[in-house]
Parts: sequence; structure tokens; C-alpha cells
Amino acid sequence: QVQLVESGGGLVQSGGSLRLSCVASGIDLNIRNMGWYLQAPGKEREPVAFAGRDGSGEYVDIAKGRFIISRANAKNSVSVNLQMHNLQPEDTAVYFCLADAWITLRGWRDFWGQGTQVTVSS
Repeated sequence: QVQLVESGGGLVQSGGSLRLSCVASGIDLNIRNMGWYLQAPGKEREPVAFAGRDGSGEYVDIAKGRFIISRANAKNSVSVNLQMHNLQPEDTAVYFCLADAWITLRGWRDFWGQGTQVTVSS
């Protein structure tokens, strides 16, 4: 199994910055993509940014030019950080970490973090 622990959410004023962190841990960890989704009140969960094994990032339009994702790989843990700049009230949401991990005899499976609240005041 894979455990995800998120941190770094909070309250920030419009134009401010926040850094979200997520650490995945497990034995013989094999994670393909790892990144972040957000879920705004009353809306569906949607992707924000992902990092591949080599740390290369992919971003949806709302994140391009404002957010930077980074990844660090170790034997039994993988961490991703999402540095968010120029935050706006519409970025207010619960942010969830997602890891796409290989589980022996089960194949690739998605694992979710518990979510961390980001609130941007105007």
C-alpha cells in the first residue's frame, strides 16, 4: 500500500503565495505520476499539475505561469511540492494529492491524500 501525507494549505491574501507538500511512502515504492487536484465548493475535482518520474511537470491552464511543481524520489518515498504564486480567490479549494502507483498483483492504482484547504481572501 501507499500512504500519502499532505501539508501546507492555509489562508492567504489575493496575490500571495503558498507551498503544498505531499509525501508518499511505502515499501518498494513505484510511482509513475504524482501531483495535485483541486475541488472547489460545489464543483467536481479537477487536475492542477503533475510530475512524472523525471520530475517534468505538466500543468492545466489555470496553473500555467503561476504554479510550479517539483518532485523528489527516494527508495521508499516520493515527494511533490506545488509552489503557488499570485493566488486569487477563485483558487480557493481543497487540494488533493494523487499518486499513480504500481501494486504487485494489482497493477497501477490511484492513491489519494486527505486533502488540504487553500483559502484566498480578496
